[in-house]
Amino acid sequence: MSAAMPALNSVLGRWWWTVDRWVLAALIVLLAIGALLTMSAGPASAGRMRIDVFHFVQAQLTYLPLALAILLSVSLLTPVTVRRLAVVAFGLFIGLTALTLIFGPEIKGAQRWLVVFGQSLQPSEFVKPAFAVTAAWMFAEQRHEGGVPGNLIATLLAALVICLLVAQPDIGNALLVASVWFVQFFLAGLPTVWILALALLGLVGMISAYLLVDHVATRVNAFLDPSSADNYQIDTAIDAFINGGWFGRGPGEGTVKASLPDAHSDFILAVAGEELGILACIVIVALFAFIVLRGFLRVVQESDLFVMLSVAGLLTAFGVQALINMGSTLRMVPTKGITLPFISYGGSSLLALAFGMGMVLALTRVSAHRRVWP
Repeated sequence: MSAAMPALNSVLGRWWWTVDRWVLAALIVLLAIGALLTMSAGPASAGRMRIDVFHFVQAQLTYLPLALAILLSVSLLTPVTVRRLAVVAFGLFIGLTALTLIFGPEIKGAQRWLVVFGQSLQPSEFVKPAFAVTAAWMFAEQRHEGGVPGNLIATLLAALVICLLVAQPDIGNALLVASVWFVQFFLAGLPTVWILALALLGLVGMISAYLLVDHVATRVNAFLDPSSADNYQIDTAIDAFINGGWFGRGPGEGTVKASLPDAHSDFILAVAGEELGILACIVIVALFAFIVLRGFLRVVQESDLFVMLSVAGLLTAFGVQALINMGSTLRMVPTKGITLPFISYGGSSLLALAFGMGMVLALTRVSAHRRVWP
């Protein structure tokens, strides 16, 4: 027992002095804000659904320690272990995502969930961080001698994920995965002609989604012409920011959560705007920006292509998800049904984000003079 303690202290000591403690602190602050807002918005949402009034609060507070444990334990891993874990996770959750199309219950016109041991699981949430690291590995392998067609494999994996997400349908996350793939391919040395071709392909894809997927057309039409559709949630969210002003009405004192159907999930930023104020929302935006920008700065001169591409992909997924959610709430983009990272209610989203950001912390660990891995 006593012989094992020095080794344990050594591992934890090296972790503490090499992990990005500022990013870790920012992530913990986001988790705390999410817990506070869930305690405020959760009971009202549960009451409208006629379930136990503390259902969402109890569930989120149950997931929080598990998410924190995942975040910290994954941050201890080496790059090789991160890669292996991501590849295994990708294979597992891509299979479960395919099963949602067969066995998943239809909720709000989409099949995105599986019931596992009585708990709802959204496998696609875990696919996103696992794909980012797996694709980064393939792009990096393309640069090594040995003839591995990494670019092609990464592209085929992206196409597989996007097809499964569109079939659910989950256009928002499909766009997010496409963004991750494009950013990684660009950083890995995407030729200019490919950039133009992919931009054209992306435009064709968005037009096709608008023409072929009814709920996409409905949301786009509602965004372009608010008078043509029911925009109750967006209008109510905007009113919440107006009611809150700069300093808010106080925690728990808001009224929007009593009438906003997705106040605890997709529109939780509106609750923050009314109860904590616009200044608090600016702090939330600043936290997301700080995490993303600091993460990119940590790897901007990274010599290991796999590490650089992995972190870039994971941070792209994290940042784009936050932008889509906040943009939807503020009527800057069409609504997508995407959660606000670490703040919105959702067990699958919370645990998957902890997994992804744990890998970011693991891959960005540095010492003063050289990279140190336990």
